[in-house]
Amino acid sequence: MSMNHKKLYRLYTEEKLSVKRRRGRKRAKGSRTPMPEALIPGERWSLDFLSDTFGASRRFRILAVKDDCCRENLCLMADISISGARVARELDALVRLYGKPSSIVSDNVLCRENLAA
Repeated sequence: MSMNHKKLYRLYTEEKLSVKRRRGRKRAKGSRTPMPEALIPGERWSLDFLSDTFGASRRFRILAVKDDCCRENLCLMADISISGARVARELDALVRLYGKPSSIVSDNVLCRENLAA
C-alpha cells in the first residue's frame, strides 16, 4: 500500500507524532593545515601498502617506503601477507641503514614516531 507523502505528513502532524528525520553528514570542523614539505633527505618517509593478484586468485601485498624529499624508494617488500611485526622489523632495518626520520606519513596522516635507536 502506498500513500501520498504530503497526506502522511499531515496525518502525523494532526496526531502530534514526530517524523524521524535523517541527520546530515558530519563534516570536519575548522580548516586543515597543509603538510609541510620535506626539505632535507631523511626528514619524512611515506609508508604505503599495495595489493595485486597473480592470475586468477592468488593475492600478494607490497610494502613501499619512500623518502619524500628525494623521492627515493627505500624499501619494496612483497609477500602474501605482511604482519605488523614484519613491518616493524623492516622499518628498524631502514633506520639502521638511512638513519631515523623525524616523521613517517601513512595514508595522508602525519604520525610522529619515536623510533628507538
